Amino acid sequence: MNPVYVFLDFDGVTHPWGEVEDFRCLPELETVLRDYPETRVVIASDWRTLFSLPKLAARFSEDIRPRVIDTTPTIFPRKPDELYGLREREAHQWLARKGGDAQWLAIDDAPGNWPTRARLVLTDFKRGFTDEDAGRMRRMLDAFRSGEFKAPETTAPA
Repeated sequence: MNPVYVFLDFDGVTHPWGEVEDFRCLPELETVLRDYPETRVVIASDWRTLFSLPKLAARFSEDIRPRVIDTTPTIFPRKPDELYGLREREAHQWLARKGGDAQWLAIDDAPGNWPTRARLVLTDFKRGFTDEDAGRMRRMLDAFRSGEFKAPETTAPA
């Protein structure tokens, strides 16, 4: 089975934004990942600029850690209008280098980071990743598996 790359944010996803950074929502996300062994996690969070990949992967359960494979490159915007879709452009850069035309999705609490909304599991920053988010992620992954997922690609530059 071909890999599906999951571009993952932390704040507002693995724990509510602005609260204790305790990764309390990560077990719910890992439950979904376990049911889809083709998933590979690529850290898109700003945490990637502060911590090494081994330190980021250490936040995950031991069985999931080997599937936390990389971080996205960092693009430094020069103008405020370059902030919209920034994480998706970083993900496209990563995919161009390592993923080819693989399937992907993003989990983030900031919709402005991902213009291709059909590929986004948008979390509520006050709650983090919930059962409802897990359901959306499962439906997307099932559609990838069945070949039924059709998402328009963004026109944002890669």
